Amino acid sequence: MPTRRTFLSAGLATIASRTLAQTPAAEPIIDIHQHMNYHKREDEHLLAHQAAMGITTTIILPAGTYLDRPSTHNGKSNGLAAQCATTEAARDFAKAHADAYLWAANEVTDLDTAPAEIEKWLKQGACMIGEQKFMVQCDSPESQKLYALAAAYNVPILLHFQHLTYNLGYERLHTMLEKFPKTNFIGHAQAFWGNIDKLHDQKVNYPKGKITPGGITDRYLADYPNMFADMSAGSGLVALTRDEEHTTQFFDRHQDKILYGSDCADHLGRGPGCQGAATIAAIRKLASSKAVERKILFENSRKLFRLA
Repeated sequence: MPTRRTFLSAGLATIASRTLAQTPAAEPIIDIHQHMNYHKREDEHLLAHQAAMGITTTIILPAGTYLDRPSTHNGKSNGLAAQCATTEAARDFAKAHADAYLWAANEVTDLDTAPAEIEKWLKQGACMIGEQKFMVQCDSPESQKLYALAAAYNVPILLHFQHLTYNLGYERLHTMLEKFPKTNFIGHAQAFWGNIDKLHDQKVNYPKGKITPGGITDRYLADYPNMFADMSAGSGLVALTRDEEHTTQFFDRHQDKILYGSDCADHLGRGPGCQGAATIAAIRKLASSKAVERKILFENSRKLFRLA
């Protein structure tokens, strides 16, 4: 006899497939930033969540190997600090749902075996490197090996920037953008989005209030063709909503560089607990035109990841 859990799982999967099938073909959305086992969320809930948000293509970002070393904060940041699944699971899940899911490859940055491990997965079809979320200098020799690998395989690399915590030295990233012009960098998280403000206090992860244009992130996006922005997570949503007038102008300035991602651990894909759905709503509200909205929610990612 089926258990209540298997019955519910089957029901969720059915709902997800029906909802996805009902998504308007004229309004596809690409989510470049999702995780499996995100704070122990089950795969059925992930499928239902993405379908409820109207996502037509999702990229699963895996964790690196679970290790006790300084770059993982001695194990405290294993699983991207959220118990996320690793690359093999991401690959298998994406292949099982190939009509709507892609997968990235990842490894702990400063492992000697990281480049070879990631290259193994790239050869199998991984479409990106990331999410790189480890306590290393963003211009470290180990990081540079991965930037070179991304260029060699023509895939982006997604980096989580957080002051004194992950990918340190954001103010020096311009040296990497210049050294690796064929590598497409995607920026994400607290330090990335805080620094859209010229007056940003680096110690504040979720700043509020009016924004003065001309911050580090604003300049990177304007000055370097290989810099892109991942709109995901609470950091992205806070950046969107803290100064709506600035956001509309920011969208206009960087309309070809901004990518929608959810990075949302919610189970439902709607309602006040779903930051991913709230970000979609904010983009639709604050974009100055339908053309800008469609670039952010779909076209920019379609081009960057060379999707049909």
